[in-house]
Amino acid sequence: MRTISHDIENEIIIKKSKFICHLYYVNNIEDINNKIDYINTKYKDATHNCYAYICGNLKKMSDDKEPSGTAGMPMLNILEMNNLNNILVIVTRYFGGIKLGANGLVRAYSDSVKEALNLTSIITLTEGYLVEIEFGYDKVKPVSYTHLTLPTIA
Repeated sequence: MRTISHDIENEIIIKKSKFICHLYYVNNIEDINNKIDYINTKYKDATHNCYAYICGNLKKMSDDKEPSGTAGMPMLNILEMNNLNNILVIVTRYFGGIKLGANGLVRAYSDSVKEALNLTSIITLTEGYLVEIEFGYDKVKPVSYTHLTLPTIA
């Protein structure tokens, strides 16, 4: 599974409109909802707070009153093209007075996400298991000199 190594915030200006992109590593829907709520509160005066996420088998996006398909879907497409998971992107837009048109909005939201992704590292996570072994002090020496073979968990 590929994801980002750390959260990032990046801002670009396109035809006087400000696009603030936040990329977040997320583990579950609660993380996602908390971060969306946080951005909606922090940027409550923004024209739009559009988002897209992939978390496990869940995928969702929102245009937040932008014309249908011009914000959320292009952002989700960028995440999918990069084979990312456990990731949330929120792009906040402050309208600058110049209409971008549908194609312009698609490019602006896509470019905002691409630029933010270029500022972070993409890493591959490997699913694993946490194993704890308890033993008495009298067993420290034998255990430290023994190679343990653990059962494979399917």
